[in-house]
Amino acid sequence: MIPIDKDIFENTEVAFAHKTDTELQKAKWLFSLIGNNKLVSLGTSVAGFALKIHLPISPLFRVTVYDHFCGGETFEECKKTIAKLKKSGAYAMLNYGVELKEREEDFDKTIEKNIEALEFAGKNKDVKVLCIKITGFGRFDLFEKIQDGKKLTSAEEEELKRVVVRFEKVCESAVKNDVGLYVDAEESWIQDTLDSLTEEMMAKHNKKKAIVYNTFQHYRWDRLDYLHRQLAAAKKGGYILGAKLVRGAYMEKERDRATQKGDKSPIHDDKTGVDKDYDAAVELCLDHLDHVYVCIASQSEESNMKAIKEIDAKKIDRKHPHILFSQLYGMGDNITFNLAWLGFNASKYLPYGPVKDVIPYLMRRAQENTSVSGQMGRELRLLTTEIRRRKACK
Repeated sequence: MIPIDKDIFENTEVAFAHKTDTELQKAKWLFSLIGNNKLVSLGTSVAGFALKIHLPISPLFRVTVYDHFCGGETFEECKKTIAKLKKSGAYAMLNYGVELKEREEDFDKTIEKNIEALEFAGKNKDVKVLCIKITGFGRFDLFEKIQDGKKLTSAEEEELKRVVVRFEKVCESAVKNDVGLYVDAEESWIQDTLDSLTEEMMAKHNKKKAIVYNTFQHYRWDRLDYLHRQLAAAKKGGYILGAKLVRGAYMEKERDRATQKGDKSPIHDDKTGVDKDYDAAVELCLDHLDHVYVCIASQSEESNMKAIKEIDAKKIDRKHPHILFSQLYGMGDNITFNLAWLGFNASKYLPYGPVKDVIPYLMRRAQENTSVSGQMGRELRLLTTEIRRRKACK
């Protein structure tokens, strides 16, 4: 067993072994652009306008951010990306990266795409998981109305039934193909509704192993308590809790909305609170692996280091089937591939889909990344280190 060195996530030779010299230079250039907040703000605004008036911007996105952060437009293209990940010891977590739609036909199409992905994953054991959004199954406003406790019309009641039917179809396919189904967390003002739907599916489909997972955003100060309650509910209900642990993806939006409404913000006051809750959530799951399957989904070197040291300290098998680490495809390679090299189950969150449909996802991801202090600087530093290392070896 390879010992855990304090500088393990500085090993750029392992981190970027899958990249050619040209790919390293392109990644360095791309992160230099993304690290410029004003440029990202301008670029996302221009791209949003271009999409509205149907300008042909897909080719530009394809050769820049899409190729770096996405697996491909089709499953055949994804196969190549998945094979590269596997060569470096990592699995794939697929995500159909098409953003929010509002029409019934779009919801039905999303279900078809998800089932196709589950069947693809069922035949490709290097794909561990499919990530989904319940807002891909029904209207955002419907979920918000339910959470507000407002009475639904008869038409809305029927609409909700269709959402449940769609969700059930996807869960049944996940069970049939033995693929994990990670339900993404979304905005707090619809999350209670989404949680209820997910809890129902976990209780039904997680009797022998975790198939359905809920996502716990620990930048919210109430999520650690919610995780405790869900673990207790799983034990009492006789099913396995599936828990994907993240810090979160809607921080600025959440704070702005709370301010506008005069409500208490659901977000921790500072990063210290977020980190403390996240690490406590990891430890809770590691202490109850007989009742929990956990995905430790973090871009933080510190949290991942604490987790792997805790696993070794508790004498848990590094390949324990109930533990999976994950980072975004195109970022955090120093974490993912070094974890895989150490013998842990490591994976990449891999969006896929038509370029024009995935552009909104990429725009949102770029905006999120600029709000994470030091994220782009770390990526740039590591890429530069590896470029220099290779030059010195020639």
